Amino acid sequence: MSSSYGDPEAVESPLLGRKTADGWWSKVLDVEEAKNQILFALPMILTNVSYYFIPLVSVMFAGHLGDLELAGSNLANSWASVSGFTLMIGLSGGLETLCGQGFGAKIYRMLGIYLQASCIITIFITIIISVLWWYSDFILTLLHQDPQIAKAAGLYLKYLIPGLFAHGILQNILRFLQTQSVVVPLVVCSLIPLTLHVGIAYGLVHWTKLAFRGAPLAASISLWISVLMLGFYVIKAKKFEQTWEGLSSEAFSYIYSNLKLALPSAAMVCLEYWAFEILVLLAGLMPNAELTTSLIAMCVNTEAICYMVAYGLSAAASTRVSNELGAGNPA
Repeated sequence: MSSSYGDPEAVESPLLGRKTADGWWSKVLDVEEAKNQILFALPMILTNVSYYFIPLVSVMFAGHLGDLELAGSNLANSWASVSGFTLMIGLSGGLETLCGQGFGAKIYRMLGIYLQASCIITIFITIIISVLWWYSDFILTLLHQDPQIAKAAGLYLKYLIPGLFAHGILQNILRFLQTQSVVVPLVVCSLIPLTLHVGIAYGLVHWTKLAFRGAPLAASISLWISVLMLGFYVIKAKKFEQTWEGLSSEAFSYIYSNLKLALPSAAMVCLEYWAFEILVLLAGLMPNAELTTSLIAMCVNTEAICYMVAYGLSAAASTRVSNELGAGNPA
């Protein structure tokens, strides 16, 4: 039998096979890009889970006061998510495109302008939602919810209104930082308020006369702490000298262009969340509403936490795509 050592093809074929395999694998997955997206997504997942837990922890503390309080706070949290929190997340989605492409195109000063325009929109819509929340007990009763549970939910939501303003501004700052691939500080500025929130909620619920009302008030305080931390970071950090040049009246001229992206984004996000949150409202129509409302709300909250994993990955993809489009690299 002849030796294969003298046959060039016998030596090269394994190498060619490996090159072919490498070429096929590189077409399926860009390993370096995948690694970068995972490193980006993990902090975003932690950040979003932390912010989601702040109102949820308040519900837990309120729920320990009794079955009515548990049902009322769960219904209030679901109504807040349906009519307010998810809307704020959706409205901030316009910044993923505007700030992402602006950063990729190196038009840095426009990021601060877009942020201010989005905050103006958010504050205006939040004022409208606040009126809705103030009369939410009446609205929930019209939706055939148990009157006692609806009354408790309405009281809860009145003390959560300051938190809605904070949540709206917070989501805009998150997008502003996310599109610049600044994610680690987001984790710090979400975990610290969450940790403080446990103590604030416990103190207001158990150590003051506020009791049930202290739970939503604690959520509002903790959300504002996060806004102040992120705002201070943006103003003081040198890395944002080009993207944040301070307040400017120029932002008003970009409200319409922001709205054209923000409204469709809000519609998509709201429809996704509403598909699940409507289950809580339907549970309120069933016999023994206190039990069914609380049970379904817990299931929906658990589902939403799992959803944050996909949300973190989508944030990574959105940032990478918008940055490259802005830089003129569609491929």
